[in-house]
Amino acid sequence: MGKVTLAKTAGFCFGVSRAVEMVYKEIEKGKKVVTLGPIIHNEEVVADLEKKGVSVITEDDLRGESCDLRGTTVVIRSHGIPADAYELLQNKNCHIVDSTCPFVKKIHDTVQKYAAKGYDIIIVGSREHPEVQGIVSRCMSRGTVAENEEEIRLFKPANLEKKVCVVAQTTFNYKKFKELVEILSKKGYDIIAENTICNATAERQLEAGRLAADSDAMIVIGGKNSSNSRKLYEISKNQCENTYFIQTLADLDMECIRSSTSLGITAGASTPKNIIQEVLTACQKKEVLENY
Repeated sequence: MGKVTLAKTAGFCFGVSRAVEMVYKEIEKGKKVVTLGPIIHNEEVVADLEKKGVSVITEDDLRGESCDLRGTTVVIRSHGIPADAYELLQNKNCHIVDSTCPFVKKIHDTVQKYAAKGYDIIIVGSREHPEVQGIVSRCMSRGTVAENEEEIRLFKPANLEKKVCVVAQTTFNYKKFKELVEILSKKGYDIIAENTICNATAERQLEAGRLAADSDAMIVIGGKNSSNSRKLYEISKNQCENTYFIQTLADLDMECIRSSTSLGITAGASTPKNIIQEVLTACQKKEVLENY
């Protein structure tokens, strides 16, 4: 194996780092702590929190009649939650700590503002993702999720003025977002396109693409349910055929990268430093041993 390069943008983004820190601070207070949904999409982090007594409850649990959260601190995940779930929490006599990423909250404010003005809202992203579901819940029944070009082409505004506000899931591919907005702009609608893709996400995606193009093998580290990590994998795979998606070092088959002359490594926004360092160290060690 030859040169090993770690992307400068690999790992925790501001919103994820903030959310995780908020949970650990609540643990230190000695009270019962639960998170509403996994705090971030990383099984290692969730497992570590579980060891410290932090359990995960779901929105279905919250809606159950037997859900008793009195005296409990409930931390809202970084992706945010639907508006009705937040209202339910407020009636549970619990202490609410909202770790929703500020960039996600900005989207909530944007869609509420334009929905109130009569705009139809298009959210470009994955309709199954909790962040997107939280955004949709704040669109006053005017929200439509579009995952791809076909769904954008089929979209028709419900309002007579054809006013449309377009936003994106914070981890959506910036290049694809621009392409989808361009398709809409040719339909003659009154469009307001808000680029709500997180700057850190855009920078991470651009760097991953450049690094993959300059490498003959690429490793993307991230949780299997992490949307932004999956997008990094897609971008890297498009530039470098020998791209491998792993959650931890245990998932990496060293034989796959043995003959690489240049190896690039990046990681999603919910990947802890220690996991990234473990993979980097193992690859660098292999490089040294093979060149010894």
